[in-house]
Amino acid sequence: MKIIVIGAGVGGTSAAIALQRLGHDVVVYDRMRENKPVGAALSLWSNGVKVLNWLGVGEQVAALGGAMDDMAYLDGHSGETLCRFSLAPVTEATGQRPYPVARADLQRLLMDTVGAEHIHLGMRLVSVADDGQQVTATFADGSTDTADLLLGADGARSVVRDHVTAADEGGERIERTYSGYTNFNGLVAADTAVGPKNQWTTYVAEGKRAAVMPVADGRSYFWFDVPQPSGLPYDAATDGTAPLHEAFGHWAPGVQALLAAIDPARSLNRVEIWDIDPFHTWVRGRVALLGDAAHNTAPDIGQGACLALEDSFALAISLATNTVSVEDSLRRYERSRTERAADLVQRARDRGEETHGYDPARTAAWYESLRGTDGSGIIRGIVGNITGSPVNLGVGTL
Repeated sequence: MKIIVIGAGVGGTSAAIALQRLGHDVVVYDRMRENKPVGAALSLWSNGVKVLNWLGVGEQVAALGGAMDDMAYLDGHSGETLCRFSLAPVTEATGQRPYPVARADLQRLLMDTVGAEHIHLGMRLVSVADDGQQVTATFADGSTDTADLLLGADGARSVVRDHVTAADEGGERIERTYSGYTNFNGLVAADTAVGPKNQWTTYVAEGKRAAVMPVADGRSYFWFDVPQPSGLPYDAATDGTAPLHEAFGHWAPGVQALLAAIDPARSLNRVEIWDIDPFHTWVRGRVALLGDAAHNTAPDIGQGACLALEDSFALAISLATNTVSVEDSLRRYERSRTERAADLVQRARDRGEETHGYDPARTAAWYESLRGTDGSGIIRGIVGNITGSPVNLGVGTL
């Protein structure tokens, strides 16, 4: 079959690789003009890494990943260590080590694996038409392409989603929901003044978080969460790190070392965090959704990219094993995914509500629960997010 994929992010490129490996003719379109992903890095938990292993890029991904051996929470004001524990139980339970990776590095690897000749950038989709035999994609420059199947991996503001849910025909459009906080993130050189280079270190106080995770080449992925209204003005060129100094300037010395290391001209992103209420219509005829187009989620449990990778796995398995029709295979893919995705979207919401001070008593209780813990409850939560992954083939965790 010929398959069109709209979107060259993690979901779109991983799906393209999976479908190419099945022998399909795949072409990818994306509106971006170069590899400039939103966000500096991402968490690849065991379920996501397993899909990448299945796609044949496991060794390359391991080389991109940081050695994240331990996890620690520190008091944001004093710098006191509230708890510190090994993440080895996650690997032992799931059969795969997790890796934080720089998003641009991973996306470059996936795009190179798909092949530049199969990817067309600077192409903005404007409409989709499905006549029951072929799907036609129309782009802003007036060009079109047709295929046997079209996948919408075009992100939170998906044009393909509007077609699938009939919003492009006057139906109700699915809107995003603001999660209540803004995330600042980027890459810096790893610095032991902030935290050990093999540790995921998070400072917490006031419903805010400042954290670092190790990625390859001696770098740390950092992020700051600031609860605030949406739509606040920010100009990257003039404001830079000023909002971070305002929110965290009185925090512990480790946080001050992190703030001092940030070069806004090199790596600093500001992203308001939104998600989408779970919905269960991912397929219409020969058109299907995956990734953020299907389940835009807040990053509070680090499963957004992993869910997109799971989608690619489940979609490819469905197309490879079900032969009644394209439409039937896509419906089976949809049925296998929507409940799990909805569950993780809600888990991320719950986690965000606990950590960001929306209910001060609840957040204070969470801080207290961190003090002196051996991490077993946190490990259970991480592993619980992985257990239901389709890539586990029913084995689950040990």
